[in-house]
Amino acid sequence: MSVPSSALDVPTPGVVAALWHRELGSYPRPARRYTYLGIVVVTTVVLYYLLYIQYAVATSIMAHYDMTFGYFIMLSVVGNAVGAFASLVAGLADRWGRANLVVYGVLLAAVLVLFLPNAPDKTTYLVLFCALYFIEGIVLVATPALIRDFSPQLGRATAMGSWTMGPIVGSLVVTTVTSATLDTATWQDELRYAGVAALVVFVVALFGLRELSPRLRDQVMVSLHDRALIEARARGTAPEASTSGHWRQMLRPGILGPAFAISVYLLFYYAAVGNLVIYYSAVYGYSEQRGNALGNWYWAASALALIAAGVSSDRLKVRKPFMIVGGVGSVACTAVFASLATRPETGYYTFAWLFVAMGLFSGLTYAPWMAAFTETVERHNPAATATGLAVWGWILRVVVAVSAAFLPVAVTSVTPIAEHGHEVQIAQAEAGPALAVVHAHPQLFAELAEHPPGQIPPELQARAVEEVGPADLALVQKAQPQIEVLKAYGSEVSKASKEGPSQWRGWWFVCMGGQVLFLPFVFAMKGRWSPRRAREDAEAHQQAVDREMSRMKQPV
Repeated sequence: MSVPSSALDVPTPGVVAALWHRELGSYPRPARRYTYLGIVVVTTVVLYYLLYIQYAVATSIMAHYDMTFGYFIMLSVVGNAVGAFASLVAGLADRWGRANLVVYGVLLAAVLVLFLPNAPDKTTYLVLFCALYFIEGIVLVATPALIRDFSPQLGRATAMGSWTMGPIVGSLVVTTVTSATLDTATWQDELRYAGVAALVVFVVALFGLRELSPRLRDQVMVSLHDRALIEARARGTAPEASTSGHWRQMLRPGILGPAFAISVYLLFYYAAVGNLVIYYSAVYGYSEQRGNALGNWYWAASALALIAAGVSSDRLKVRKPFMIVGGVGSVACTAVFASLATRPETGYYTFAWLFVAMGLFSGLTYAPWMAAFTETVERHNPAATATGLAVWGWILRVVVAVSAAFLPVAVTSVTPIAEHGHEVQIAQAEAGPALAVVHAHPQLFAELAEHPPGQIPPELQARAVEEVGPADLALVQKAQPQIEVLKAYGSEVSKASKEGPSQWRGWWFVCMGGQVLFLPFVFAMKGRWSPRRAREDAEAHQQAVDREMSRMKQPV
């Protein structure tokens, strides 16, 4: 028989139809393939920008809607729970396709974020926030599935490293924009900036993003050398040949274990996204702007490491050694970071360089892991890629929700500081001179406090004027609202400030425990340890492809 010039006879849709029908009948050439990969990465970046901008301005949102810290934490808990089940829904992308879920998901997310500043109350804000998480849960599955489709195994780590830059660069964009604009912009402005950016990316994806037809994507491509064979096989494959039993094939220990392991490995990342600004405000007195600027070091180092690790992993054709080195390095860095929680004298640049190391090791771990996980899924059934990623997405979001719910339990000090710390700090500064007067005459002011305002006995009032003076009495009277704040919350915040560092240290050690737990599950994943053996496997595969193509070219 002879090999066809193209794999499938997929009709070319018209301009309008192409906005929905996005299937490609042949594997794209490099320029188009890189374009599709680039669009997927950019859509992922902007989606996480939309999601994470909320946390960068968390204290302002809480103040605007009079939210307690517990309520704000509930936003994350409920949102991630909704996102977890949205990830399961996205498993149907193996049947529905991926591209439309991504394109129109970004549109809906942009509209939601543009409307969030207009939410009339905190309940409406919660509902809209959960809707945003629902979309994120779907796109979390659809985007890496597209990356897998357009990247052969021998280039998979680089492609997955680029995709993983979505949440990392999204975080970097958030901290860069907010640290540069928060001195003049409101939290509403910050959300609008993100929404407008997402609309621009939606237009690009609407006209530019395509996906492989099911008969192409449901095969394993080891290298670009396989392209002709993949297309030839696709012509003889029934469209619905491999769409049954996906969940049964993916719900197995070899998939569930690594998915859980990477989820707990990322406990520090979740805490950094949601609580880094609050942590540095509570323990070190940093402003929102300074806390976000410090986060830039972590996100930038992670982004660079993801690409470098992906390229190196593909070049050496191994994943596991990178994951082990990255995992062990992460454990060591997190241990140091936890120990610094009780050292308030630690300088800004000490944390900055520590964040660089933590970002490098996390990137070294995660890009090879994503490649290895998709290759492990392919070993069971390449047609179930989205289903396997849905299992991972579900577990990931459940772990995030649980960790968000338990953080205030483990770090009890975070609630009074998040709710009243800033208020107490301002009251302390404004009432400082008045408090000095009170502390200079403790007995007198104790006696004055025994009487309601306007009912102070004349002789006590005369004595106060004589001992303190009219000007200082007026100063104390003017500062009464601030003094009341200090009476109501000052001791609680002071206690929390003393207990907080040790409690945060305990939570960072929990995060380190997740990184330790990750390490043994590396051994459960597909892939070689030795670059030499991996290279031999690749050469043997190429020879097998050449033999099969030779047989196909022979006339029957």
